[in-house]
Amino acid sequence: MAHDHDHSLPTGYDSQRRLFWAILLTGGFMVAEVVGGIISGSLALLADAGHMLTDTAALGLAWFAAWISRRPADEKRSYGYHRVQTLAAFVNGLTLIAIVVWIAIEAIRRFLSPMEVMGTPMLVIATLGLVVNVVVFAILHGGDRDNLNIRGAALHVLGDLLGSVAAIVAALVILATGWMPIDPLLSVLVAMLILRSAWKLTRESGHILLEGAPKGLDATTLRREIPERLEAVCNVHHVHVWSLTPGRHLVSLHAAINENEDREAALLAIRTLLAEHYGLDHATIQLESQGCCADEAEEGAGRQG
Repeated sequence: MAHDHDHSLPTGYDSQRRLFWAILLTGGFMVAEVVGGIISGSLALLADAGHMLTDTAALGLAWFAAWISRRPADEKRSYGYHRVQTLAAFVNGLTLIAIVVWIAIEAIRRFLSPMEVMGTPMLVIATLGLVVNVVVFAILHGGDRDNLNIRGAALHVLGDLLGSVAAIVAALVILATGWMPIDPLLSVLVAMLILRSAWKLTRESGHILLEGAPKGLDATTLRREIPERLEAVCNVHHVHVWSLTPGRHLVSLHAAINENEDREAALLAIRTLLAEHYGLDHATIQLESQGCCADEAEEGAGRQG
């Protein structure tokens, strides 16, 4: 049996730094937006302020995950703490979905019982909020695109950005026409836009937490293609492929080697194929004799039955 024991990943200093500045900007403006939403009576502003409140907490969680993921592996956690970032992304995705539900419920209440909204304060605060959100989103968007933790934080901020745009449009319509339903209407529209991205983030992070196979990779493909590409390999079975984090995939498998083949050379060939063709640079491989082919055939027949 052979292992690749290098579990190290690039450090998250850049992600941690970006998240820190995002927390300062988002948390700082949140207070002003809450006050403005209460004064103006705008649901769009209050919804955006509530979203910014959860964003501050979400960004704090993401920052903590980025910090703790840099801790080295230990006896209890041999892969280190990198999966914490995926867990934070999953929590942030669920939080976004909860926010969407809250906005939808509050919007229905506003439709049934309309209330007066002050357009001018709403417009001023929403415009300032848009500027802050654009800056924060640019900071996060410039980070690691494959990092689910950063993506989750950026989605929260993107939701705020869209909320600010909706609040600006609603304020302009109210000032021009006095039509109050535009406020909850645009809030629901923004919520639906957030929901799609939030569901995708939750699904992707949940898939990793459940040790799901990476996109484009599965056990069936590896069982079929490795013997096809390597003459020394009789068959491959007991295959498990999963991700530690996005872009960091792992595999374990049993490989039956044909008689008279050099086992060390076969092991090297399998490892090279996994790394170069499938992007699997961490592999645990158990070599077996050709006699295991019969066992695998019986196992396959049992699965089909």
